[in-house]
Amino acid sequence: MKAIGYLAPKSIDQQDALVDFELPTPTATGRDLLVKVKAVSVNPVDTKVRASAAPEEGQYKVLGWDAVGEVTAVGEEVEHYQVGDKVWYAGDISRSGTNAEYHLVDERIVGKQPTTVSDTQAAALPLTAITAWELLFDRLQFDLTPNAETSAKVRLLIIGASGGVGSILTQLAAKLTNATIIGTASRPESQKWVTELGADYVIDHSKPLTEELKRIEVDDVTHVISLTHTQAHFDQIVEALAPQGHLALIDDPTEPLDIMKLKRKSLSLHWELMFTRSLYQTEDMDKQRQLLNSVSSMIDDGELVTTLGQHFGKINAENLKKAHAYIESGKSIGKVVLEGF
Repeated sequence: MKAIGYLAPKSIDQQDALVDFELPTPTATGRDLLVKVKAVSVNPVDTKVRASAAPEEGQYKVLGWDAVGEVTAVGEEVEHYQVGDKVWYAGDISRSGTNAEYHLVDERIVGKQPTTVSDTQAAALPLTAITAWELLFDRLQFDLTPNAETSAKVRLLIIGASGGVGSILTQLAAKLTNATIIGTASRPESQKWVTELGADYVIDHSKPLTEELKRIEVDDVTHVISLTHTQAHFDQIVEALAPQGHLALIDDPTEPLDIMKLKRKSLSLHWELMFTRSLYQTEDMDKQRQLLNSVSSMIDDGELVTTLGQHFGKINAENLKKAHAYIESGKSIGKVVLEGF
C-alpha cells in the first residue's frame, strides 16, 4: 500500500522531510478496524512530531491523526462496526498514522461518518471535535443540559478561536451551552469567521486581553480555553479570570508557567490531550466513539458546519509538505485536508 512518512525528523523545507513509499497492508485483529483511507486532515501535532520524533532505526514514521474512510476488515473482538461502514476518527498517537492507503484503528475511538457532507468536509473535524468536546465537557465539566439561569452567568474566552480546534469549539459552545462566548482573532477575515461560527464577541489577541475585554464591556471571564500562545498570554489570562475561575489549555509552552499566579484567585488549571484515552486504554475510552457519533448527528441535523479551510489535493508527500508548511506559517483558518491516493 502507498504511505507517506520520514526516516529522520527534519524541517519541512528539506526535500526528504516527507517521502512516498510502500508498506505491506496490515491485518485487523482484536478490536481493530482496517480502514481504507479516503481523506485526511493535517493538524499542528503532525508538524510537531515530524520536526522532533525519530522513528525506529531504518523504519519510516507515518504521520496523520484524522481520517475518513471505509471499513474493509474487522478484528475478532469488534462489536460496533462491520465491513462497508463509513467511519471517521482521529487515531492514536502511539500507532502508525493515517497518511496511508489502509490504516488500523481501535473501534472505541471511531465514529460513524456524517452522511450530509463530503469526505473532505468530514475529515476536517475528528481530532479537533474530540479535543473541543473533551475541553468543554470532560475538563471544564460544562453541563450538556445546562440550567439556563446558571449557565447564562458563564463567560467563556477562547484564545485562538479561528484555528482548527477553535472553529469547532466555538460552534459546540454556542449550540450546547448558554455561555457568553468571546473568541479571539487578530485579522479581519478570521474575526469574521469566528463571528459566523457563533461567538457573541470577537476580540484581538494581538492586543492586551484585559483592554480588549473592557472595550466590549466585559469585566472578567469565568473560563478561559487557551489554544495557542498560552505562555505569551498567561499574565493577561490570570488578570482576566474571575476568582475561582478555570483555565484549560492544549498547547506546549516553551517555558514553565508560574502556576503560583493562580493561587490568589483560587484558579484551576486543566490540560487536554485527546490522545490520553487511547494512550492509556482508559476504562472510558469508548466515550470518544460516542462523542464522535454525537458530533456526526449534529452535522447531519445542520447544527454544526465543517471547519474545512483549504484542500491541498491528493494524499502524497509533495502535497503534505505544502500542508505542513502552511500550518507552520501560523496563517491558516480552519483545517487543511487532502483526499485520495
